[in-house]
Amino acid sequence: MTHPAPHRIVFANEKGGTGKSTTAVHVAVALAYQGARVAAIDLDPRQRTLFRYFENRKETMERREIDLPTARFDVLDSERPEDLEALVAQVGEGVDFVVFDTPGRDDPLARHAATEADTLVTPLNDSFVDFDLIGQVDAETFKVRRLSFYAELIWEARLKRSRSQIEQGRREMDWVVVRNRTGHVEARNMVRIEQALKELSKRVGFRVSQGLSERVIYRELFPSGLTLLDKGHLGELGTSHLVARQELRELIKSLNLPMPARQAPELALA
Repeated sequence: MTHPAPHRIVFANEKGGTGKSTTAVHVAVALAYQGARVAAIDLDPRQRTLFRYFENRKETMERREIDLPTARFDVLDSERPEDLEALVAQVGEGVDFVVFDTPGRDDPLARHAATEADTLVTPLNDSFVDFDLIGQVDAETFKVRRLSFYAELIWEARLKRSRSQIEQGRREMDWVVVRNRTGHVEARNMVRIEQALKELSKRVGFRVSQGLSERVIYRELFPSGLTLLDKGHLGELGTSHLVARQELRELIKSLNLPMPARQAPELALA
């Protein structure tokens, strides 16, 4: 029996510092906790943040002799789309989801991954510096003036995908803009960005979801490869960490991913 093609979840943003890799790791592990088979591919061979996170996770499991839900993982050291597709075929064989972490820069391979996504996740900080990635606003009214190059790229990719849906049986691309690190943003700025995102989402067709707040815990977890989901292995957790788990629960729910029938009955975030 042939296993259906895995659902591609691509975390893409042409700038760094938006929590892209952290969000990608936590989504991948959350899916694994739900019983899904997950693979993760890092498309940034220089920084290797996603790859190193899962490498640290594997080492912690071996050192502590524990078994935690995780993902197959690899890094692509190539700029050729055909090499990426070959790696997807290899690492993604028999899995339900392949999670891609792309570089925080304009990169031909990242463009390819984004345009082939089933679910495209674009994390943004609540800043008009980040918003400029997808649209430009008027300096006085903060109304959206035009789409950015990146938004136009994804718009065209979605149009192309819609034409091939019936012919090739492909999924429709779901584009989700995730608002990360909103915890310390001035209220008036948050409202302006929310309004601009709402306006642009109607024009381009993405959905907006609340993401992960800025928390020290994410940086502290990286060396061990652990996540907020790994209850019983994190020591004493404060109220803010419980709130962070709830944020992750809401994010996973908002992504509306096609879970396999064998999934666990409840996401282990409580």
